[in-house]
Amino acid sequence: MTKTCFHNATFYTMKNSQDTIEAILVENGKTIEVGSFEHVKKQAEEFVDLQGTFVYPGFVDSHIHMIGHGDKLRYIDLSKYMSVEKMTKDLKELLSEHPVGEWFVAEGWNENNFDNQKIISRYELDQLSTSPLVLKRICRHAVIVNSSALALAGITKDTPDPSDGVIVRDENGEPTGYLLDGAKAIVEKHIPEVSASQLVISIEAAVNDLISRGFTGVHTEDMSYYGDFIKPLEAFKQVVGNHRKFRVNLLRHHAVFEEMISTATYDEPWIEPGAMKIFVDGSLGGRTALLSMPYTDDPATQGVAIHTQEELNALVAKARFYGQAVAVHCIGDLAMEMILVAIEKHPVPLGKRDRLIHANVLREDLVSRMEKLDIVLDIQPSFVTSDFPWVKERLGEGRLDWAYAWKKLSDRGILCSGGSDSPIEEVDPRLGLYAAITRRKPGETYGGYQPEEKLSRYEAVALYTIGSAQAINKENERGYIDVNFDADFTVFDRDLFKGPDEQVLEAQVLKTIIAGDIVFEK
Repeated sequence: MTKTCFHNATFYTMKNSQDTIEAILVENGKTIEVGSFEHVKKQAEEFVDLQGTFVYPGFVDSHIHMIGHGDKLRYIDLSKYMSVEKMTKDLKELLSEHPVGEWFVAEGWNENNFDNQKIISRYELDQLSTSPLVLKRICRHAVIVNSSALALAGITKDTPDPSDGVIVRDENGEPTGYLLDGAKAIVEKHIPEVSASQLVISIEAAVNDLISRGFTGVHTEDMSYYGDFIKPLEAFKQVVGNHRKFRVNLLRHHAVFEEMISTATYDEPWIEPGAMKIFVDGSLGGRTALLSMPYTDDPATQGVAIHTQEELNALVAKARFYGQAVAVHCIGDLAMEMILVAIEKHPVPLGKRDRLIHANVLREDLVSRMEKLDIVLDIQPSFVTSDFPWVKERLGEGRLDWAYAWKKLSDRGILCSGGSDSPIEEVDPRLGLYAAITRRKPGETYGGYQPEEKLSRYEAVALYTIGSAQAINKENERGYIDVNFDADFTVFDRDLFKGPDEQVLEAQVLKTIIAGDIVFEK
């Protein structure tokens, strides 16, 4: 294989915030030498001049739903709407050309963006179309559906709430069309399956977008939403692999985990099997995140537990039987307490780490227990700018000290990785970095939400490099620029560690390099 020297750039190794080198030598997808250009060039057969740019280990989004991200690029994105009126107007226009009787699904609406914070009902959706409509809330833990969808799913006034969800009702007990967590599954199982060809198109769209943003890989969860897991898995194999370099770690939903263990094949190192994915609770936006005390703005609820403690223990035990880690969605503090009980009872196998996803609301006693475990917290910096200030109403001032507390957690030595949770949030890593270092939205100038929790530039970049590698126990081959590491690099036009904060938002990805190949060039 050809030995290629990449040079004329500042290479941040990520060993610390100051460690840089002048050149690297790549062969067969690996970095085989680093150091000064004078030293490295003696061994090189080819040269790539990076023209004074700034190079980091390849950025990896540690939490994404990749097919959903591709769908978001292809279809209407409801997260952009700031008013109910504009959203319903555009939907009505779009639905005028939609085949009558066919299901219509869109996602991303967020009542917190609306002036009146209104959650529309099935009756308003009935005005848009007689076809069954499903509008997913931005958190994906709630939907609004119209009367046609309710009828096809058999949901009536007499339908009981499932154990893991809520059918929201009006004062007469009639379903409003607003379905939370497990209740939405009653409708979703009636939505026709997406074809394999459509999955391929969405994955292709996602990869094209992700590499243009500097991502060399992702950790994604898509295996339990498109019919038999074989269909999305084969769609990934059609797009990602030796013919199209991109690294995908596939979390395996607990509902298909055992079958995937026994029958699934992968295409490593491009497509890798990941941990067992488990949901413990819902979202703060929908008040289904599981809290140990009632919601401040709705004392009638503490959220929704997707599993009992016994069921959760059994799922973790199943993962351990197969020698695997778990990746667990736990937003509320009671949800975190439940999964800590389960993984303390069934410790993670040697050489693996459990992944605790989101961890938005914690307590001091929970953090003390987490310090004793081999875990990574999979956090989403953009949640800060999306959830504040309305989350203060949900939690009240008394619970904010350990809410979205990235800095305190990092200072306690707890490993953290960084992701977007797209399509729920924007995938752009610059927005995640900016949220982590400023705790405010772009364009705002004040000190930020909980400014004491700001991360340094180095800590923020480490979420998407070192942290994402640690989440899958690959910090000895990814996440740094060093000898024997994968030759994955993200090349920016400016230094992310210097200059004003806004420079992070203005930075442009000039090249994305995976296994030594330039897969994107601006």
